[in-house]
Order: sequence, then C-alpha cells, then structure tokens
Amino acid sequence: MNLADIALLSGAGLAAGTVNAIAGGGSLITFPALIATGLSPVAANVTNSVSVFPGYVASVYGSRMDLSELPRRTVAGIVPTSVVAAALGCVLLLITPARAFDLVVPFLVLAAATTLAFQDRLRKLVGNPRDMSPARRTLSLHAMVFAGSLYGGYFGAALGVMLVAALGLVLDQSMARISALKNVVSAIAGLVTVCVFALFGPVEWVDVLVVAPTAMLGGYVGARLARRLPSGVLKWLIVAFGTGVGLILLYRALT
Repeated sequence: MNLADIALLSGAGLAAGTVNAIAGGGSLITFPALIATGLSPVAANVTNSVSVFPGYVASVYGSRMDLSELPRRTVAGIVPTSVVAAALGCVLLLITPARAFDLVVPFLVLAAATTLAFQDRLRKLVGNPRDMSPARRTLSLHAMVFAGSLYGGYFGAALGVMLVAALGLVLDQSMARISALKNVVSAIAGLVTVCVFALFGPVEWVDVLVVAPTAMLGGYVGARLARRLPSGVLKWLIVAFGTGVGLILLYRALT
C-alpha cells in the first residue's frame, strides 16, 4: 500500500462514517475506494464491513442523548433480533451468488427513500404507531429490525435509509430519536459482521487499520450533526441521499 492508497482510504473512511451516521450509504464511498486499491469485490465487501464498524459505534455514542430518551426496554429488546438476522445475512453472503440480490438491492433502497418521503400518507394507510396496540407495535418493530439487520449482514449499503424509513412507520418518535435507534441496529449488525468475517472472510486487515479510525471520527461528527438538524431537514436529506444511492446501485447492477 502506497501513500496515495492511504490518503484515498483515509478520506473515504471519514466521509463514509459521516454519511452513515446521518443517512446511511457510506459503503458506496469506501467499497469503490477499496476496489481502487486492488482488492477483489468479495474481499472489498468483507473488508469494508469490518472497517466501517467503528464508525457505527461512534455514531451510537454521538447520538446517546437522543437514545436515552427512548424506552430502555425497546432498545434492549431489539438486540437479539438484530444479532440473529445479521448472522443470517452474513451466511447468505458467504454461501450464495450475489448477482440476483444485487439486482434487487437498488429497488429496495429506492423503495425505502420513497417510503420515507411519503411516510405521513403511508401512516394513514397502515395506521399511526400511537394507535397500534402494544403487541402489534412490538411485533412490527422486530419485523423491521430483522429485515434491516438481515440486509445489513449481507451487504449493508444504504442500510440507514432503510432503517429510518421502516422504523418511522412503527415508532411515534422524532426523526433524531429514530436515527439514534438506527445507529444502534447498524452497530449491532456491524459487530456481527466483524465476528463472522474475521473468522471466515478474506479480510485485508491493513486496509481496515487505515479506514476504521477515520470512519470512527466521521461517525461521531455525523451523529452530532444529525442531532442538530431539524427533523424536516434531516428527513429530506436522507430521502435525497437514499434516492441517489439507489440510482447509483441500479446503474451498477445494469452495467
């Protein structure tokens, strides 16, 4: 690895950590950067998953004030669901061909961005979270966390966009608190991928040592920035970024 590669990966890690904390999709910055340094797609995907994990942890710390305003039972209750689903996603990545899923991912991301954009109208169709029974609200929350963590274990690009859109349909909370919970789910899924890929994946640890520290710094900065943004601004920033990510992924899948 030369100085140009180190500069590229350091900058990509900082940008990805910031983007992941605010909206999600930072992997679209670090993944191509790792490819550009000469890694194969599979090695780059696995190395990327391990590298951005510290950024997720920093995001949780940066959004701890909003997280503390959520019911502790809610936060603790999603942990087992996220762990199991993320582990299944990792297994899928290691044993199945990626092409079919790659064609579906862009539409999932675009659907998530659209869901977030029309969240208020969709709530009228599926029901406002405050009108749901506790059992239905809990079941819906775990279903959303399971689906998001499964995707996060498999690939994870724009995971934050999907989680914010999904959690917003089942939680009657501010956008900042939903974003804080999104950071927790992302960090849990990230920890699982680190454990699985460290044992069974072709991780390039030198690249991880370059990307991880800057991703951590970016994660903290992004979380603090997200907390200061008005809910409306944060929502449309995530929608805009999610739409852009989905279109990029769609272009890559079709070319």
